[in-house]
Amino acid sequence: MVQFFLTAGCDSVGHAVRKSLLAAAWFVFLTFPLMVIKVNTIENTVVWRWENMGYVAVSIFLGSFVWRWLLARKELKEDNANEETSAEKLLTKVQSHPVLKYSALAVVALLAGLYPQVFDLYQTNIMISCLVYIVLGLGLNIVVGLAGLLDLGYVAFYAVGAYAYALCNMHWDIGFWYMLPVGGVLGTILGVMLGFPVLRLRGDYLAIVTLGFGEIIRLILENWGDVTMGPSGISNIDRPALFGVKLGITDSTIYMYYIMIGLLVFTIFCVNRLQNSRIGRAWLALREDEIACQAMGIDKVKTKLLAFALGASWAGMAGVVFAAKTTFINPASFTFWESAIILSIVVIGGMGSIRGVIAGAIILILVPEYLRDFAEFRMLLFGAIMVLVMVFRPQGLISAKRKIYKYNDTNTAGAANE
Repeated sequence: MVQFFLTAGCDSVGHAVRKSLLAAAWFVFLTFPLMVIKVNTIENTVVWRWENMGYVAVSIFLGSFVWRWLLARKELKEDNANEETSAEKLLTKVQSHPVLKYSALAVVALLAGLYPQVFDLYQTNIMISCLVYIVLGLGLNIVVGLAGLLDLGYVAFYAVGAYAYALCNMHWDIGFWYMLPVGGVLGTILGVMLGFPVLRLRGDYLAIVTLGFGEIIRLILENWGDVTMGPSGISNIDRPALFGVKLGITDSTIYMYYIMIGLLVFTIFCVNRLQNSRIGRAWLALREDEIACQAMGIDKVKTKLLAFALGASWAGMAGVVFAAKTTFINPASFTFWESAIILSIVVIGGMGSIRGVIAGAIILILVPEYLRDFAEFRMLLFGAIMVLVMVFRPQGLISAKRKIYKYNDTNTAGAANE
């Protein structure tokens, strides 16, 4: 670290040390009454804990110095903004080599298949939630990451899928497997209904309208008590049956895990094919420059509607899975906070990147669960991780890579030589 500052110049080292000392002194002054002075009101005594002042000073000095080192390192790397990280280089190398690619996929498939047998029911439940959010993130990635349409009401499609299965199961005893595709179709229809009014909007205005749409759906679910049961919600929703046989809690949880693995594989396959298709390139063109996209002959209306419809279909299916997993839903499960979490998964993971969305969901969903041992400091650590990621990796953990097509003119050259 010091060597890095020395290469940058002696003034940089001295400046970083002075700023860090100033930050340490300021924090010692602010925290002095809390960390040093302890008043015992029962015995009317004052205890001076001077060692705490030293701990605060040293920790703030080191933290500030490391922070400035990271910022200086980031500034030096700005000229190589397109340079891949070591993790991205490893993933690219594995993906470009057929043997390594299929070996890695086999290892991942083996680990995924053995997960419920190795870990307990609680860990399996957490992983199911993570898989649901990965599917939601991949669906929103179509709208935000590929088409560049900021959607803050994505949770509305999620809620429609969940309530569709809950209501049909409660009134007509319709099973999970019948409602899974129906949830996707309902999400598609709702996505088209949302897409039509916002065709002329973009940026902040689009975000405000979609945010209002999500709140409208939530308020309808909360106040239309005759149909949705209002804030009380719907309980005793059936879990998916295996060939008509109802399973116990443990077996149904494991079964739900494998269902989510299958749905995730299907989602990744479809999103990858869409991303590399003609419509995927149209979405990317729409994201980069809407006017140039229209000038090139791309139908802007159809492109936007397809993005909203296809993105919403995955949310509808994920909603059906969520209702079957929890066996209870109410409007409190579909607030704006859920949309914010899903959007954070896309942005932190890497907009337009399938691998990035998976990494973002793992961090944003699993990290808070495994930080529960830190009790009240759990969300503080979680927020610090998000700040560090957005400061030092603003393009996302794993940024999207565009395919490069090279034209080989060997045949033309040969014909010219003849």
